[in-house]
Amino acid sequence: MAHDSSAPPARRWRGGIPLLLVACLAGGCQRAAEVQFVSAPEVEALDPPLRQAVQEQLARHTGDLGAVKLVSDAALDSRHLQRGAAVYARYCVQCHGASGDGAGPAAAYLVPRPRDYRKGIFKFNSTGYGNKPSRDDLLRTIRQGITGTSMPSFDRLPKEDLEAVVDYVLALSQRGELETLLALQADSDGELTPETADELALAVADQWRQSRDNVVEPATKEPAFDQASIELGKEIFQKRECFKCHGRDARGGLAGGIEVGKDAWGQVAAAADLTSGMLHGGAEPLDVYRRIYAGINGTPMPAFKNLLANEPDSVWHLTHYVLDLADQRRRGVQIPLGAAAGGATPPAPAESGGATESPEPAPAESASPASETPASETSSGEAAP
Repeated sequence: MAHDSSAPPARRWRGGIPLLLVACLAGGCQRAAEVQFVSAPEVEALDPPLRQAVQEQLARHTGDLGAVKLVSDAALDSRHLQRGAAVYARYCVQCHGASGDGAGPAAAYLVPRPRDYRKGIFKFNSTGYGNKPSRDDLLRTIRQGITGTSMPSFDRLPKEDLEAVVDYVLALSQRGELETLLALQADSDGELTPETADELALAVADQWRQSRDNVVEPATKEPAFDQASIELGKEIFQKRECFKCHGRDARGGLAGGIEVGKDAWGQVAAAADLTSGMLHGGAEPLDVYRRIYAGINGTPMPAFKNLLANEPDSVWHLTHYVLDLADQRRRGVQIPLGAAAGGATPPAPAESGGATESPEPAPAESASPASETPASETSSGEAAP
């Protein structure tokens, strides 16, 4: 990929100017103070001796700010991660923070909030609910950005920079997970031995290594994307009561005042406005299929693979209906409130994932790296993004 190293930073990725302005207003363009990792709340709550034990074991497995190590690949070339750290410091730290906690100086001005990597939960992946994203998933997000949010595309960065910063983000995420687990274990046992730390580090590493084996592939071949399929999808949307979260007009929970709970980061979640044309997880048919089939990590949007197991083409029909909704405003179609099914948006049910029968549950938190079910990111149009 050709790259003009003399080009000013604002020209090197699409959508970067607004984000840079926000970062500058938040102090991101001033001379930065010395960056440091911020301890997780679970660590800060420990007595000093236990806190020190956690910090020592964490450094043993993940390195320090000047020489970070990847838990799932400790042999990765340190120069590669140092390059990733430099890219991260230039383009990412203003929003995501030095620790990857999503609390950089610009974060308070952004909706939805930047991702907190430390939970190891990423919403838009190809691997299904409860699984870690693949490395390719994270690379794709950095290259393409997330439509409708402050996350821009960085596709004009050199390939080597993209590859390096992806691995650095992985290192921050795994570091955050391990830090919390070490703190919880130390608090429970009243001590933290190197052997226990080794076991927890292995558990974190194994779950990330397995991600490549969990990629969701469609259960059936995609049928024709035509009006007949769209109409079938519309019928399924009503039959499975998707409107209980997304609204009868499909304009989402924010427009309909529908509460679906909080996400894994503690933010109020809102079902996506499917008519906005901004599908945060991607607008290709396979992207939408995976969101419906496997759910959206960290949010109340559950997986429908079990509910629709006996009618696998229904996932494709729903996909076509969602894509048609997302394209209507571009085509100039006016969508009056209640038009999708007639009538006002109903209130959200007390305990529902948005279907007549319960799809796979979407709990609020992931208990441990061995857990297959993490939980619920606020997104102003993409959650239940």
